[in-house]
Amino acid sequence: MSKEINRARRRVLASSLMTIAGIGLFAPGAAYAQVGRRSLPSLGGATGWLNSAALTADSLRGKVVLVDIWTYTCINWLRTLAYVRAWSDKYKNQGLVVIGVHCPEFEFEKNIDNVRRATGDLRVKHPVAIDNDFAIWRALRNNAWPSRYFVDAKGLIRHVQVGEGEYAQAEMIIKQLLSEAGAGDIDRNLVAVDAQGVEAQADWRNLRSPETYVGYERTDNFSSTSRALLDTRHAYAAPARLALNHWALSGDWTFRKQLAALNAPNGRIAFRFQARDLHLVMGPAAPGAPVRFRVSIDGQSPRAGRGVDVDEGGNGRVTEQRLYQLLREQSPIRDRQFEIEFLDSGAEAFAFTFG
Repeated sequence: MSKEINRARRRVLASSLMTIAGIGLFAPGAAYAQVGRRSLPSLGGATGWLNSAALTADSLRGKVVLVDIWTYTCINWLRTLAYVRAWSDKYKNQGLVVIGVHCPEFEFEKNIDNVRRATGDLRVKHPVAIDNDFAIWRALRNNAWPSRYFVDAKGLIRHVQVGEGEYAQAEMIIKQLLSEAGAGDIDRNLVAVDAQGVEAQADWRNLRSPETYVGYERTDNFSSTSRALLDTRHAYAAPARLALNHWALSGDWTFRKQLAALNAPNGRIAFRFQARDLHLVMGPAAPGAPVRFRVSIDGQSPRAGRGVDVDEGGNGRVTEQRLYQLLREQSPIRDRQFEIEFLDSGAEAFAFTFG
C-alpha cells in the first residue's frame, strides 16, 4: 500500500468539517479544524472525464464548486449520494457545479467502462473526473472516501467535509457560498431526500460490525479451520460457529491480495455480524459469466430481511463488479450468522460492509 495514499475508508458516524473562513453554521458535536487557505488545484491529472468535457480550475472561476471524492463500491459514499445528487439538481442554475472525482480502491474500479456503467446505474449526472493515478487526490491532500471540498467563486477551498452526515450544515455552506457569489433568490429550505436501497442512511445505533476486506492484504478475523494460503488454490472448511465479526471460507478458493476467488461450484463464505444491512463487494471473474448464489441468515432464507439484490428465498446472481446489498434485517437487530453459497465457480469476493 502506498505510503502517500491512505486507502482505508473512514468509518465515520458523524462527518468531520474543516473550515477555512468559518461562518458559524455548525451544530455542536461536529469536529472542526482550521486548515491553510489554498486554491482548487489543477484537474489536469484526470485520466478521463464522464458526463462532461474536461474541466479546469480556471474555467470554474466564478462558480461555486463542490468536489466529491468517491469510488463506486464505497458504502460510505453511496449513503451520501442522494444528498449530493439533490444539491446538484437544486442549485445548478444558481451557479453550483458538482464535480465527482472517482478514485478507485479496487483494481476493477480503474476500468472506465465499469465507472461509466456505475454512473448510469446510480444516476450520477454531474461531471466526473477519472483519477486513476490519484493525481487530484494528492493535490487536494485527501486521505479518505468520501470527502467533499467546498470551493468559492474565487477558486478558494473554504471547507472540507469527510465522511457521512452533517448534510444540513453542508447545504448551508453551499447556500452561503452562492450568496457570496451574487446568486439571488436562494431557497431557504433544505432539500428533502428519501434515500432508498443502498443509499439509505445506516442504522448506527445497532451497527456493531466493521468493514472487512476479504483479500489477504487487509483482512481481519479470518477463521476457517486451516490457515490462509496466499495465492494458492486450497480447500477450506468453516467452523460450526463463528465469533462476532469473524468470517470463514469453505470450498475450493484462492486467496489473493484484494479478493478471494472461487475455483469450483458450491463454495461458501460465512460471517457473524450485527447490523441492519449487509453488503458484499463482488463480481464474476469473467465478464459476461454470471454466478448464481444463495444467501441465508442463521441457516434460514432471509425472506423479509432480504436486501435489494436477492429474492425472498435468498437467491441472486453476480453479474458485474459492484457492491451487492444482500440483507436488510428487520427489528430486533442482533448477532446473526450470514452465509452465501455460490452455486457456480468464478465468483470473486472483495469486501463486506454494513449499515
